[in-house]
Amino acid sequence: MGVGWFVAWRAELGDVEGSSAYSLFITALLGFGLYASTSGIVIDEFRKELRTVVLAVTLGVLAKVALIFGVMFLVYRRPEHLVFAVAVAQIDPLSVAAVRAKSKMSDSAKALLSAWASFDDPITVLLTVYITSFALQGGAVGGFGAFTANFALNLALAGGGFLVWRLVRRHGVAVSGRFARVVVHAFSAAVVVAIGYVAVTYSLLLALALIGLFFRPDLGRWVDGLAEAGMFAATFAVGLVLAFEFSWALAAVGAVLGAAAFLAQGAVAWALTLPKRWRGDRMRLSLGQQNGLTAIILALLLEPGFPGAIAVVAPAVVVVNLLHALTNGVYDRVQPAVPKVTMVPAFQGDRIPQY
Repeated sequence: MGVGWFVAWRAELGDVEGSSAYSLFITALLGFGLYASTSGIVIDEFRKELRTVVLAVTLGVLAKVALIFGVMFLVYRRPEHLVFAVAVAQIDPLSVAAVRAKSKMSDSAKALLSAWASFDDPITVLLTVYITSFALQGGAVGGFGAFTANFALNLALAGGGFLVWRLVRRHGVAVSGRFARVVVHAFSAAVVVAIGYVAVTYSLLLALALIGLFFRPDLGRWVDGLAEAGMFAATFAVGLVLAFEFSWALAAVGAVLGAAAFLAQGAVAWALTLPKRWRGDRMRLSLGQQNGLTAIILALLLEPGFPGAIAVVAPAVVVVNLLHALTNGVYDRVQPAVPKVTMVPAFQGDRIPQY
């Protein structure tokens, strides 16, 4: 972030957030984050936890918005802070994808957090559209019709990707030989890149989250490595914005906003994971709030109607991610990873659980 700040300051990039290149850059990073997050989900675990995922990205998002705004209103008594609460209510999928490989959660918890991060974005975008339109009394933000059309185009793009995936899978199973398999994986990767280009160009990012559930070319550890690089690039992008938008007064508001978002995740995740099977993962899910590019994009959307939105949301992103790093680092030191149960043969065919 400091490097981004320095580059913007030296190059005098005073209006970097208004440039089309910056918008394309952060949209591409967000799209990759959505794909990387869902492509790493263990599908069997995703199916098992589908009910919890749906609750998390619907009622969970609404509950987080209410809790964050409640804290902000108690401190500042400003109703317009509701839109800032919406902007930071989601979990950043790129950050989740980047730290997934190092996480000590179980596969079920990773599936839940990855899906939560990938699919709560449309809910927060919809809330931003409506709350901003209400606050500005029908201002410059689109309505339900535009959102519906965008949602339908996302489904159409993902559906086309699904059809291509079925064809690749049908012919890929029949091929033999290492070279033929490499060709199939290379073609699959090219299709994902092509879909990604269309998705980023026309802001159809939900499609990337959806194809990540089935279109998964074998790229080894490349996806995890690129996700980590993307997270650093996203942090650099935040620094570019903060260089000329920063003010101590608005940063203080952002710090309260970030702390409220982190605490809201803890309360909502704890409520969603009350069943006994989540006991080993409950605390890590409660400490799972991460913010990044989605919050920045929503802040850019809000800036024309709410001057200072970027100067509030960007510091909130920094505070949330610092809290995430500190609390998870401490917890991982004092609490061992969730054990994985495997079954091994013993005693004439009987099977016993072994950790």
